[in-house]
Amino acid sequence: MASHCIGCELIERREAGNAPLWDNIYQTEYWYLVHANSTSLLGWLILITRRHIAAIDEMTEEEAIELGRLIRQVSIVLKDVTGCAKTYVAQFAESPGHQHVHFHIIPRMADQADEDKGLRIFKYLGLPESECVNEDKMDKLAMEVRRYFNST
Repeated sequence: MASHCIGCELIERREAGNAPLWDNIYQTEYWYLVHANSTSLLGWLILITRRHIAAIDEMTEEEAIELGRLIRQVSIVLKDVTGCAKTYVAQFAESPGHQHVHFHIIPRMADQADEDKGLRIFKYLGLPESECVNEDKMDKLAMEVRRYFNST
């Protein structure tokens, strides 16, 4: 584990069974699916590796194959539950404390203003708690997403 890795700390919480529903929507052998906690955009989901890796090239073949399948499945379910037109996928793992490989899967709504598309979508992330989606809404979406995965 890297020094002060927030991703690893959150994984420990999930593994111990202490995470809220929105922070442990679905898990596989290699990945956790969670809702971003500092966003005003309902459905901003994150796939994070269960083991600490700092770069994509450190993934195993199995992790990479499962990741591809999950990105597609999460995009399908987000389109269904949010009505989004498409999803964006981004991965950086560069911010202090967040140097643990994770992929943002972001719903781009059909009525999204042009000035909020592409990279500008990130204006919806890293907001004060008062501007973020509340936990009840994240939990409700998490239940719908979980239902999808439990039925496939």
